Amino acid sequence: MELDSNNPGNPGNGAIHREAITFSATGSEYFRIWIVNLLLSIVTLGIYSAWAKVRRNRYFYSSTHLAGSSFEYHGNAVAILKGRIAAVVLIAGYNIALQVSPFIGLVMFVLMAAILPWLVWKSLQFKLYNTSYRGIRFGFGGSAKQAYKYFLWLPLLNMFTAGMMTPFLHQRLKRFQHTESRFGTSHFSFDATVGSFYKTYLLFFALLFGGLLVLIFVVFGSVFASFAANTSDASKVGSLLLAIGALYLYAFTVLPLFLTMIQNLIWNHTRLQQHQFQSQLTWGRTTFVMLTNLLGIVVTLGLFTPFAHVRWLKYRLESTALLAQGSLDEFVAATGQQVSATGEGVVDLLDFDLSI
Repeated sequence: MELDSNNPGNPGNGAIHREAITFSATGSEYFRIWIVNLLLSIVTLGIYSAWAKVRRNRYFYSSTHLAGSSFEYHGNAVAILKGRIAAVVLIAGYNIALQVSPFIGLVMFVLMAAILPWLVWKSLQFKLYNTSYRGIRFGFGGSAKQAYKYFLWLPLLNMFTAGMMTPFLHQRLKRFQHTESRFGTSHFSFDATVGSFYKTYLLFFALLFGGLLVLIFVVFGSVFASFAANTSDASKVGSLLLAIGALYLYAFTVLPLFLTMIQNLIWNHTRLQQHQFQSQLTWGRTTFVMLTNLLGIVVTLGLFTPFAHVRWLKYRLESTALLAQGSLDEFVAATGQQVSATGEGVVDLLDFDLSI
């Protein structure tokens, strides 16, 4: 098998061709949706936020294209509102119980912890079931037992290891999320190892703390020298602010490195049957997008937020592609036939949607 770059639209039998994801949303279009959603959510005391989420998702999904077709979102605003009401009731109940009695508050907290994994599981099912591509819906399987393992027991165990299990937990969560996801009846697979997650985390923390130590010695050394030389107060304050700013700037430039490495690691080890995903985020571009987005939001007092959202989504999506083996049209058609032959077989789980 070889990569067919000369004629990607009509690949030969078994040829691998790259199907890039494109994102056609624009900041100006989304700004109009965003500002209306924001105003109506404020006027209705948050009730409209469920409909706002549906409008936003439908716009973004329909703007995401793969092999000439876009995705569709079928979420029900009433169902989302029910989920949010349930979340508000739980949180309000916990706060009230905590004020009544610390013991009752603890009982309420345990109750919330006990029900949260189930809600997250239902949320994953809701999100994927309400996503489709070329008329075929996605889905999410798994079981409540697995949900409690990955969203409750392992996080609790990680707390007792002072966070040392975080890369292991991250790998297990992504493996659960990806392997239990499906397109029609075709399941995704995930083969990134725990070791690769630990290497990514260790590299990130080595760069973060190593660079911070160098900055502390160099930058703060010059600050201490300024204080020792008994310079003017304005010069001392300026040197101190410069040192603190350098620390924050370095930390903010290393964070995009972690996001870049994690997304590339996860998607470069994800497949849909014989089709391989490919993610090509770069540290420099990720840092530029994040820093300019932050600057734009600060300068415009938040009005740049929808433009920043579109810029970040566009870069992440268009850095991802599907290395399709053989014709993607034949795969989609075969998957559609399997779905129609086996029936829907999916319960309409619309009562909860606590995903962001």
